[in-house]
Amino acid sequence: MNEIEMLKAKSEHKIDDLVEIMRILRAPGGCPWDIEQTHKSIRKNLIEETYEVVEAIDNEDMPLMREELGDLLLQVVFHAQIAKENGYFDFDDVCNDVCKKLIIRHPHIFADVEADTSEKVLENWDKIKMKEKQQKTPVETMDSVSRALPSLMRAEKLAGKAAKAGLDKSTLEEKVGQLLLLTASICKECDIDGEKALYDACEKMIDEKR
Repeated sequence: MNEIEMLKAKSEHKIDDLVEIMRILRAPGGCPWDIEQTHKSIRKNLIEETYEVVEAIDNEDMPLMREELGDLLLQVVFHAQIAKENGYFDFDDVCNDVCKKLIIRHPHIFADVEADTSEKVLENWDKIKMKEKQQKTPVETMDSVSRALPSLMRAEKLAGKAAKAGLDKSTLEEKVGQLLLLTASICKECDIDGEKALYDACEKMIDEKR
């Protein structure tokens, strides 16, 4: 019985099987579509699968969440296989790195640091993260917020980091909601790309703090 037949015959599959199936799909003689893909060509798929997981969570749909988490995991394995073929890293490296990160960032579990509240855990997490990434100023932490995030989400993260640095941050949720709705309406009426405008504002905010 060859490898493909053995995979087909299994009644249950584990993570190693998923990694192997992706290797087969990408190997010579495998699936033409899978073989053609690159990190950039499936970038959008990763984003879409992430939002589908979020939708399942929002709807509290556990069967759908199970399915969508599998689709999201597939994207991770897909990217890891492409990276392996190009000599950068493989899925085991990804697992190894995230395990090490969790151990390092939970010193209250894996070391002798005290942290008996969520607030203290997050405070330690931020300090460790800054040390890992050699960030010395609030601006450097702000600059590290991914530019690939939707601009509103990025702005919220930037505002959170700015608040930790002692800058003002509005906490009036209702007022903020009204303001966002008004802003969206103005963008529509004036034919302004709100996402681009907010992206540019985020960049300016970082530049002004340098």
